[in-house]
Amino acid sequence: MSLLEKTFDRTLDAWTHAYLAPAWRGAVVEGWLFEGVEARRAAQARLEQAGVKARFRSAYKPLLHYFLEEAELDGLVSAVVRYPLHEHAQPKRFTLEAYPLVALLQGVRVTMQPGADDLHYDVSLTYADGRKTETRVYAPNQLGHAPDGTPELSPTGWLRVRDADGALQTDAAQATEYQLLFRGIMDTVRNHAWGAHEPYFERLEIRVDLPGIDYALPVDEEIVSTFEALHEDIYFSLLEHFQQHSGRPSGDRGLQPGQIIPDIRRHDGAARVQISVEPFAPVAPVAPAPLAGPLAQAREPLSAAQIAGCMAAFGGDAFQAVSRQGRPVLGTYVRGPGPAVFISGAQHANETSGVVGALRAAQTLAARGDAHFALIASENPDGYALFNRLREQHPRHMLHASRYSALGDDIAYRERAPFFEREGRHQAHAISGAHLHINLHGYPAHEWTRPLSGYLPRHFELWTIPKGFFLVLRHHPGWGERARRLIEGVTARLARNVPGLVEFNARQLELFHAHALESGFGVLNGIPVQVTETDREELPLALISEFPDETVYGDRFVFAHTVQMETVLAATDLYRAGL
Repeated sequence: MSLLEKTFDRTLDAWTHAYLAPAWRGAVVEGWLFEGVEARRAAQARLEQAGVKARFRSAYKPLLHYFLEEAELDGLVSAVVRYPLHEHAQPKRFTLEAYPLVALLQGVRVTMQPGADDLHYDVSLTYADGRKTETRVYAPNQLGHAPDGTPELSPTGWLRVRDADGALQTDAAQATEYQLLFRGIMDTVRNHAWGAHEPYFERLEIRVDLPGIDYALPVDEEIVSTFEALHEDIYFSLLEHFQQHSGRPSGDRGLQPGQIIPDIRRHDGAARVQISVEPFAPVAPVAPAPLAGPLAQAREPLSAAQIAGCMAAFGGDAFQAVSRQGRPVLGTYVRGPGPAVFISGAQHANETSGVVGALRAAQTLAARGDAHFALIASENPDGYALFNRLREQHPRHMLHASRYSALGDDIAYRERAPFFEREGRHQAHAISGAHLHINLHGYPAHEWTRPLSGYLPRHFELWTIPKGFFLVLRHHPGWGERARRLIEGVTARLARNVPGLVEFNARQLELFHAHALESGFGVLNGIPVQVTETDREELPLALISEFPDETVYGDRFVFAHTVQMETVLAATDLYRAGL
């Protein structure tokens, strides 16, 4: 069922066409919009030929693009940036929006200081020859509101025009096609009659083709992408809408709207949007397949068939659940002496290094001859299938639409039967009697933004930029001392046994602190940690790993799953030794 098919004029083309008219010869046009530098410069050149001085800038991350496109960097020795403060934005909002400037300006002393509330960065540059420059960099934003009424200060298009006499003709926010199509999507979904009971659909397909920005930076795994940002904004904004529609609190992970699929693609022309409600596609059986090489050398996420092949090789007592779309959730129980542990990966299916780490750790434990564990290497096969579909278009994006299940919920937060994927956990707990769950996760390997909804990802602000490998330990009341010994032991062993981990964390933490201005977590043996007492977890101890793996390949992927494996081995050994 089609809900929307619509085309939106390209804002850059509209502005260019408007000011090519002879009446604007001698005018000065400044515009901010969500377009790549090549397209913006081509439009400037067309207007220059018509006698109009034009400068089109990026409305997305304007300070970063000022340094990439306009600032003179040769001989630069220091930069003082006074960043905006605004009553409806977190104090660190604009220092995070400048990320990863500090790393990009290698060898330059960068100082960030709080500034005024007029949405300008004031930039002072000093050069080796003594020259100094002062520049104001505009960060156009508009105030809006989230579905729950929370104020949102969000980047916007902007147009400023002076005529040939220097008189200001316009200086105001302009809704670009990037913003208009997002609003069109949200309005279409809000105005549809979804009924009163979850789930509201099987698949909500949102296909968007539009121009934009998508390039890599020479800083670690960083990319800058308005396509990825739009994917994130659509997905989480629709979750927030359905949370409100269902009467749930904002951020509720038990919501089951159905599978929301934003498919965002580059198109250098007018923007196009198609929204439709679709049934689930038939699921073909997956035959186990061998790996192309040793698991330890896997340089990209495994296929479902390869995961099945690895799981079958363990022997043990096989068990399984079935996903909402009908895919098997494969588990195995390897019996042995002493206390058992439960090992799992890909609860969030776009976090794939944990799948390989869990399999590698289980192989190592099984080879010892005294292993005792239950294993589900890939808990969310429906999400995993969507992840592999979406990364055909954008292999490096974080692709959070594949994070949750085909019901649209986080499987660990599923509230009622039928439990589908979560039934695998129930079986693992019952068959093993484990008290420790080692739950391997990941998070974005580059900046995570929602520019049309306040910029920072709501409820996930801690994870907006990388901070190295991170451990979260949750424990039941009365398990605090064992939890403390476990986290101390695991971090010490990882720091000792994984070459390069402490240095990797130090580099990412330094850049994190330079832009986030605060941490909100502790650091133990060079590894960020959070320890929380809660009764929400089913088992008394839950060790959750977080490697920035969305989405990495090659040597970084090998490093990621090696860290994940070593985490399982360290936690298992310490737990079985009685902590």
